[in-house]
Amino acid sequence: HLHRASLLLPVLEAALANFSAGAAGGVVQPVRTVLPVPRHGGFLGVMPAYSAADDALTTKLVTFYEHEDSSIPSHQATVLLFDPRNGSLKAVLDGSVITAKRTAAVSAIATKLLMPPFAEVLCILGAGVQAYSHYDIFTELFTFKEVRIWNRTKEKAVKFANSVNGPVQVCPSAQEAVTGADVIITVTMATTPILFGDWVKPGAHVNAVGASRPDWRELDDELMKNSVLFVDSREAALTESGDVILSGADIFAELGEVLKGTKPALPEKTTVFKSLGMAVEDTVAAKFVYDLWSAGN
Repeated sequence: HLHRASLLLPVLEAALANFSAGAAGGVVQPVRTVLPVPRHGGFLGVMPAYSAADDALTTKLVTFYEHEDSSIPSHQATVLLFDPRNGSLKAVLDGSVITAKRTAAVSAIATKLLMPPFAEVLCILGAGVQAYSHYDIFTELFTFKEVRIWNRTKEKAVKFANSVNGPVQVCPSAQEAVTGADVIITVTMATTPILFGDWVKPGAHVNAVGASRPDWRELDDELMKNSVLFVDSREAALTESGDVILSGADIFAELGEVLKGTKPALPEKTTVFKSLGMAVEDTVAAKFVYDLWSAGN
């Protein structure tokens, strides 16, 4: 039911705007709880949310591990959908698919608002699950003359280029991939910066999706401080994002504030959207999938 993640755009735009409206928006969502698994170098995240507009109640359980076994995804997730009227469990959904699709869809929403008007070159740093989901929705919604990819392991970048529907240029270095790009997507497991401000074309838009811990980085200080910074949640970014916390960069707006029209988008500037992913995004996506499935049965 989620072959085309672009179907999620309207429900996600509404959810982001409702979240940024505060109590009036009817979204109840704490910052996620992250439990370290020190013996094995992993983390378990718990992300509950309720959306009054959708009357939807869920929690997502997500594990993230950086391991050498490439047959096991770095992120694995399950979404539990409850009946908010009585608390009974209605469905257990594959959270990995929902996470991949909703994350890419939110990046696409940010890009629609923030990218330069004549964007021709798309660059993806990373070649995991999120690279594929971002490629799919970005090539569906936007028209790029060139798509470039770089990955720390070149074999994975080559595999990506050979398996997607469309020409992709595999670049030998991140700098080469980024130079001259109009839209840049970082979807890596990096813990230190892999994208540097002096590589980035003025006016470009960056979707920073990796580095979801307070001590992990994908972007350097120069890029963080010399661009206009947008986030999904201020509170989460100031608690969870190493790129935001360690650079000391000022947050200009939440994406929901731009969607509501209370903050401008500023596509003429160099922009960064720091995506951490929010529980309410999983909630509305899971409800959307469940409702489609119910209608078909």
